[in-house]
Amino acid sequence: MRKHNNGVSRPLLEVPCTHALFGLPFVWGSDLFTCQGVAYRRGVLARYMSKASIKLETDNDVVRFSVGKSLEGSLREVKKDKTKRSRMSKKAKVNELKFYRLMARKKMNSPNPEVRIRYKLEKAKRKEAWLIEKLRKFEVPKTPAELYDPEILTEEEKHYLKRTGEKKKHYVPVGRRGVFGGVVLNMHLHWKKHETVKVICRPCKPGQLQEYAEELTRLSKGIVIDIKHNNTIIFYRGKNYVQPNVMSPPDTLSKDKALEKYKYLQSLEHTSQFIEKLEKEIEDCHKHLARYKQRKKDAQQDSSINA
Repeated sequence: MRKHNNGVSRPLLEVPCTHALFGLPFVWGSDLFTCQGVAYRRGVLARYMSKASIKLETDNDVVRFSVGKSLEGSLREVKKDKTKRSRMSKKAKVNELKFYRLMARKKMNSPNPEVRIRYKLEKAKRKEAWLIEKLRKFEVPKTPAELYDPEILTEEEKHYLKRTGEKKKHYVPVGRRGVFGGVVLNMHLHWKKHETVKVICRPCKPGQLQEYAEELTRLSKGIVIDIKHNNTIIFYRGKNYVQPNVMSPPDTLSKDKALEKYKYLQSLEHTSQFIEKLEKEIEDCHKHLARYKQRKKDAQQDSSINA
């Protein structure tokens, strides 16, 4: 327990100080300080000063202590917050939405067909930009490819492996999600007891089968034996195949993420087709207006000649 020496009197150090919290001058002592005639203990002020930064300034031989931020700066921040809150009030947001809906309704009900088409085109382009921004989140950085020596197979070995792979009933499906971690995992599990594996890609667009073959070759380190016209790829595991510890590569998407990416891709494809359709409609509208103006001009010339 701490003992206080009451016999020795310590002089008080009187310093005019402006506190950031109170903004009042106080007199600091060893254990007490007074502020406008009221005495406070040091622990009372410590509760306010424990998480604040103390700044010492000298101005005209007067020492000023500033705890935390200055009073003027805090008042300015409070005023800014109030103005922001008043600007972003709920009523203002509702009124803004009503205004946008009213303008959209006017454009949709406009008698001019070009105005209606341009409104749809602007809306579709905004959606296209939003979908592209969403798809950037699913871009997985590819890990540097490991150096491995692919085996060289003779024509007899390829023919034998091709016949063996065609006879197998079991296969690994590649559906609408495309190539993700689960596909490579199924290939390694299949290679545990079989030399070849059959990969069936459905649905598959023209030219996409070759992309799937290259991607699966990079991820599984397998060898492509044959690519058939019925969207089937036959892979060979290799003579010196060793099952990896991590069968699902880290630079691939999960099953849920792959499905979400597929939905965004489908939406982007349909939106792009819709944009092309609207742009063609605008061109047709301009051609129709040009023909109409030309007919009107020709009719005026004919009437002037007859007169």
